Amino acid sequence: MVKISELKLRLEEMSNEQEALYQAAAKRLGVKRTALNDLIITKKSIDARRRHEIWFHYQILVTCEDAKALRKNRKGVSFEEAPQLLSMTSGDANLRNRPIIIGFGPAGMFAGLLLAKHGYCPLILERGMDVDTRSEQVKRFWESGELDENSNVQFGEGGAGTFSDGKLTARSKDARMAHVLLELIAHGAPQSILCDAHPHIGTDRLKGIVKAIREDIIAHGGEVRFGAKVSDMRTQNGRVSALCVNEEWIRCDQVIMAIGHSARDTFQMLKERDVALEAKPFAVGMRIEHPQSLIDESQYHEFAHDPALGRASYRLTHQASTGKGVYTFCMCPGGYVVPAASNEKQVVVNGMSEYARDGANANSAVLVQVNESDYGSGVFAGMHYQEELEKKAYQLGGGHFHAPVQLAKDYLADRPSTAFGKVRPTYARGTCFAPLKELFSDVINQSLKEGLLAFERKIPGFVSEDALLCAVESRSSSPIRILRDQNHRSLSYPNLYPCGEGAGYAGGIISSAIDGVRCAQKIIETFAPLQERSEKRKEENTKRKRKEYYCR
Repeated sequence: MVKISELKLRLEEMSNEQEALYQAAAKRLGVKRTALNDLIITKKSIDARRRHEIWFHYQILVTCEDAKALRKNRKGVSFEEAPQLLSMTSGDANLRNRPIIIGFGPAGMFAGLLLAKHGYCPLILERGMDVDTRSEQVKRFWESGELDENSNVQFGEGGAGTFSDGKLTARSKDARMAHVLLELIAHGAPQSILCDAHPHIGTDRLKGIVKAIREDIIAHGGEVRFGAKVSDMRTQNGRVSALCVNEEWIRCDQVIMAIGHSARDTFQMLKERDVALEAKPFAVGMRIEHPQSLIDESQYHEFAHDPALGRASYRLTHQASTGKGVYTFCMCPGGYVVPAASNEKQVVVNGMSEYARDGANANSAVLVQVNESDYGSGVFAGMHYQEELEKKAYQLGGGHFHAPVQLAKDYLADRPSTAFGKVRPTYARGTCFAPLKELFSDVINQSLKEGLLAFERKIPGFVSEDALLCAVESRSSSPIRILRDQNHRSLSYPNLYPCGEGAGYAGGIISSAIDGVRCAQKIIETFAPLQERSEKRKEENTKRKRKEYYCR
């Protein structure tokens, strides 16, 4: 296909986007419009830097009837293959038992899907419940405060990403990204995720997609067990030999550990079983809510309500005088701040939006980087610090999983908030006004305040227009890394593959899924498929029975 970069369309051309792109491509290539077919948008972004005009920037793939005639030096034109699923070659070593995957978030799902499609019949163990049951449990928690510590916003089918904005951004240039996106589309995601600069699916659509992936895994010979918590493991001859699942021991040969960033009890178990771990830096902070209209108008000005533009988002960073980085994270246009606790008497907030992003508020995390200077030394120092923050937030909120909140301008001025302004909180469990500075050290508070003031300069109204802070955002990434080598094997046990965000090697849906694919590839490249062996055994048994029959 012919790849064309740096194509541009004006906002007024978007009423017939596809045809306008064909015309722009034909002009760039110097051919007639009728010579082009099969146009695929591979990148699409909005340029709103000029106040009174908006451009859409594209990169496309298109087929041309006479591609040879195009081999001239034209700006931004090259030749490229269309995005494809991965092609794999299996190894020939024998697997004694089917591969086991612990965790059914993005890393575990995509590892399981690849293994199942290549004949490895994986067994997937997920401590939480299937997405339908889990959705009911989450709804009950948000309405009544009844929390299931094993099945909630953090644990269950689809992982923490199921109750999020469903953002699919990744800075990775890994070729596996196209594979992941194509699989998502094959299981119900919109085609636009292949090209949008900030693709997202939304919680409402993600639920159907993760269910479809599970059904596909099962159809290809895999098995998914819900309510299956791995509480211990046995080792023998320097390898993991068995896993304890709901007090039942299951033998294992190759294990992918995709446990997510909130499985604190599992991290403890791994330490007790001499799995090499280390503390890693992460980030903490709060959610900030604005009217979505404020964000739209700050980004798109007089074009703010044009349907071709959708809801505006932002990504902001600032280096504070403390030396700490402050940044916005997981910005949810038209979304909600959600209760995301997985432990009793602890408050955690996160952001979520549906595909339409049609809520009245925008929200984003405002985070500060933390490290040993904030929480001390030791493998679990960061994890314990995280827990203490969440317990403080519970107390400041007055209990019942209510979240502590404060107007951003009051937080900056060190004064109490007594009434909401233009922004009403979307946090489902209820809120309580509280001095949020009590959560953090002086260094973190100073960093947050400097960051908020810097963001006000970039987006007027960011803190001055009744913006609301809600705490505590503490689960942006794992505070633990499970150490592994260049082949993705644990430094302690060569048949254990630490994987995804919980293992400290990813930071979102796409990067976690890519890491799951990487780990599955290592198993596929080494071992022969179980289904292939099963077919060979059937064939050998048939031949043996025939021989025995004729011998008689």
